[in-house]
Amino acid sequence: MKLAKAFLQLVRWPNLVFIALTQFLFYFCVFDSFISEPGYVHRHLLFYLLMLASVCIAAAGYIINDYFDLQIDAINKPQKLIVDKIIKRRWAIIWHWVLSASGIALSLFISYKTGSWIIAIINFVCVVLLWFYSTTFKKKLLTGNVIIAALTAWVIVVVYFFAGASLGIWQHQTSLIDQRKFFKFCILYAGFAFIVSLIREVVKDLEDMDGDAKYNCKTMPIVWGVPPSKVFTAVWIIVCIGALVVVQLYVWQSGWWYIALYIIFLIVAPLFYILKKLYQAEQPSDYHSISSMVKFVMLTGILSMIFFIFLS
Repeated sequence: MKLAKAFLQLVRWPNLVFIALTQFLFYFCVFDSFISEPGYVHRHLLFYLLMLASVCIAAAGYIINDYFDLQIDAINKPQKLIVDKIIKRRWAIIWHWVLSASGIALSLFISYKTGSWIIAIINFVCVVLLWFYSTTFKKKLLTGNVIIAALTAWVIVVVYFFAGASLGIWQHQTSLIDQRKFFKFCILYAGFAFIVSLIREVVKDLEDMDGDAKYNCKTMPIVWGVPPSKVFTAVWIIVCIGALVVVQLYVWQSGWWYIALYIIFLIVAPLFYILKKLYQAEQPSDYHSISSMVKFVMLTGILSMIFFIFLS
């Protein structure tokens, strides 16, 4: 039981649930609302396999990250150490390869069945990026942050390609789905995921400065300093708020006042609060609290997909 609990902690099971929930809502709420003709045939089993592939790849990424971060984590979060303390390093690397191989195999099968090989190609790239993120990119200025933010956005974009949509949406419109509107909302949610994830990654770097500095990591707070890193994060928070205000105006004009209220109170207001707490933050515990609030904003943003059920 202790080993099973440790394994679930190692793969960050709440984050895996979040990934699965995001894809589930984007497919069954957002995508379903843009089916323009009743002739579209859902591939539910394949979609669940896609969710499983995403979860396997993410879990493998968390494992390899902890595998290579053992010394740094011993300083930043010694109470949360699992690799080498509960699960041996040998078993950690085995589980990483098993989960990565499973994710790639599932992606190949899905691509074969759907004809969208971009799913298998990009998921393979994700596995490679997660490995090099853990070994190299995480310690580089901004590179690791952007990679994780992009991978977070891919969680949504991969569903777009799975659904049969393509990038050539402006040349033709002959499919059973309204690709143009679907594309716009894919960009909206993927962009939101990218920005919020980037914000959280920089906040985590601020929280982990002590351990990162000891092992010569070149993260933003170490290279630029804390004040510029705060300014960088604040700018992206403001960009996110600005984009949401524009969306809110469109939503309000469309008569969907309840969605506008949801955005105001559960996404925009928390972002303003995060902005205030970021200005006041000084200790690692302060940044940890902000990181948790950012996760809350991402959750409420993703849960807004449920409203599409009532709009379709």
